[in-house]
Amino acid sequence: MFRITQKEQLAPGTFSYWVEAADIASAYKPGQFLILRVDAEGERIPLTIVDTQLDKGLLRIIFSVVGKSSYCLSQLNVGDAIQDVVGPLGNATHIENYGTVAVVGGGVGIAPIYPITRAMKKAGNRIISILGARNGELLILHDDMKSLSEQVIVTTDDGSLGKKGFVTDALRELIDAKNPPIDFVLAVGPLIMMKAVSELTRGYGIKTMVSLNTMMVDGTGMCGGCRCSVEGKARFACVHGPEFDGHEVNFDEIMRRQTMFRDKEKRDYDKVRGL
Repeated sequence: MFRITQKEQLAPGTFSYWVEAADIASAYKPGQFLILRVDAEGERIPLTIVDTQLDKGLLRIIFSVVGKSSYCLSQLNVGDAIQDVVGPLGNATHIENYGTVAVVGGGVGIAPIYPITRAMKKAGNRIISILGARNGELLILHDDMKSLSEQVIVTTDDGSLGKKGFVTDALRELIDAKNPPIDFVLAVGPLIMMKAVSELTRGYGIKTMVSLNTMMVDGTGMCGGCRCSVEGKARFACVHGPEFDGHEVNFDEIMRRQTMFRDKEKRDYDKVRGL
C-alpha cells in the first residue's frame, strides 16, 4: 500500500499528493510516469511523476478531476493509502543543452513540464516558460516555474490573468521577436494544444517534443490502448514514449480514439457523484 503523506488543492479540481513509494522515487527520471489504482475495483490511471524526496522515499503527483477514477482519487486524504502504484514507466526525457528552450504548459500539463524544465535548466539551457489556463484561478505552479525561468508568459482564455488568448499566440510572438531565437520547444497539455503548437513550430523549423496523454491500461505495451501513429508507424505511448516529435504525431487520430468511451465515462462520473 502507498500512503499519502501530504495533500494540497492547487486549484479548483486540481490536487497535489505526496505518496510513499521509495523504490519508484529512487529509480525515477524526469519525463517518466506511473500507473495507479485507487482500490481493487478501480481502473488504472497514468500520472506523471512531478517530484521526489529521496531521503523520505516520497514522490509527488498532480492531477485534475476529470472522471470517476480521478474523482475517487481526490476523495483520499492524508494517511489513506492508494491500492497499487507501478513505475517508473516510459522513457525519460532526453536532456541536453539546446540553448534557449521554450516550455509550453497547458492546464494540468504544467505539472509534467516542471521536472523537465528543472533538468533542462540544470543542463545549462535558458528557459522561457509559457503557461496557459482557461482562467487565472486554474493556473498551477506559477511560482515554481518562475524560479526556473528567465521569463514566464501567462495566457488565459478569458484574460483574467496574464495575456488574453492561447499559448500559441504567445509562442508566435516569442519566436517572431527572435530575442533570443528559440532553439527547442517542449509542449505538454491538451492534445488540441499540443497539435496547435506543433503546427506552429513546423513552419519555423523548430524542433518540438510533446508528451502524449493517451489512454493506457497496463503501461507495458501489451494492451494497445495507447496506440498512436508517429511518422506513419504504430507506436505505443507507454513504451515508445510518452514523448515524441510533435511534427510527426498524428494528433487527429489520437483525438478520435480519446472520444471512444466519453459517454460511458460521463455516466460513471455522474453515478459516483450521485447525480
